[in-house]
Amino acid sequence: QVMLVESGGGLVQAGGSLRLSCAASGRTFGNNAMAWFRQAPGKEREFVSSINWRASTTDYADSVKGRFTITRDNAKNTVSLQMTNLRPEETAVYYCAASVRYGTTEREPLRYSHWGQGTRVTVSS
Repeated sequence: QVMLVESGGGLVQAGGSLRLSCAASGRTFGNNAMAWFRQAPGKEREFVSSINWRASTTDYADSVKGRFTITRDNAKNTVSLQMTNLRPEETAVYYCAASVRYGTTEREPLRYSHWGQGTRVTVSS
């Protein structure tokens, strides 16, 4: 059974930092794109960042560029998201995603075949 398990969420003050991690099991994703999405209450799931299989290319939503950094460790089958200077409007459940089909960075949720259960991030003002 393929599983993605996120960790690292929590409560942080505006301007603070958090590091999210996602561990995959049941399958290796070393040849596949991985990504982070988030969903705030009452809103649709939105793209945050993705990374290609070689970790040579990354993509970020405009709103997080310069503040978030995505990395991956294919040997450990993990992907991480370092978030700095967090804003209250970024309060959301953050989801890790992996694609079995695509190796390049992708923004479309439908291109990702596996999803974690999510980890909640709350940014207080």
